[in-house]
Amino acid sequence: MTGSKTPSADAVRTAAVVTHGKPEAIGEGLELLERVAGEARVELAYPKDEAEKHDRDADTAGFQKVDLVVVLGGDGTMLRALRRTLGTGTPVIGVNFGEVGFLTSIKAHALEDGLRRVFAGDYVIAELPTLDIEAGTDRHVAVNDIVIASSIIGRMIELGWAVGGEDLGVVPCDGVLCSTPSGSTGYNLSNGGPVLVWGLDAQVVTFIAPHSLHARPLVVPRSRDVEIENRTADVAAAVLVDGQPVGELAAGESVVVRLGEQSSLLAHLPEATFFRRYRETFAS
Repeated sequence: MTGSKTPSADAVRTAAVVTHGKPEAIGEGLELLERVAGEARVELAYPKDEAEKHDRDADTAGFQKVDLVVVLGGDGTMLRALRRTLGTGTPVIGVNFGEVGFLTSIKAHALEDGLRRVFAGDYVIAELPTLDIEAGTDRHVAVNDIVIASSIIGRMIELGWAVGGEDLGVVPCDGVLCSTPSGSTGYNLSNGGPVLVWGLDAQVVTFIAPHSLHARPLVVPRSRDVEIENRTADVAAAVLVDGQPVGELAAGESVVVRLGEQSSLLAHLPEATFFRRYRETFAS
């Protein structure tokens, strides 16, 4: 992964619009977007929301036919759009109508000027790695993170783990999460894990409430697979991909998590760099 590319040389001619489904939260944002698009002669599309299918089964056809996806929302809506555009080659840019909005690059009050620039081609693209998880014959892709956690609230589980085929022991804990760089500022960060800078081709493994003084977050490169095994005799481990349950691990069952072949394409204004947003969000 190379991080951010050079600015787009081509003006945007078609764009899909994704919102978080709460019209009152974005106020006049959609109306302003449509006005700016009209002035720039950008044709807008409104792909059907497939949230009821947990996004994993969403039809991506509407995103393959546009130059760009514009999100009016926060990080949750951005992640949903990034999932739905996997494999389409279409980048996603966000206007922040959420709380944190780390993945967005245009503030709500600057929507008009920001989108005029974007529609003129003044943006860059960060290629961010995804995660693949194998659970038996099942395969899933995560943009944000993968969580293996106790299926019973309040019950600790024991998880065995290995990296690159080397056994790293058993950790009593509430669970473990494997996160991408784009997901590292979410659940991973709240559990004490490190933030991964965009451009790193790595995942971070962070245990959730470990009953150990030695369970530290670990950054793992593409060349090493992470294997997690449920070593708890009487409690199943739930498996969640980007917050959605995909199955459970009985005692003795395991999953393998590795960096995926696909990348999510995050578009942003040239000055809205990772470090600028990090400073504004976490260091101020």
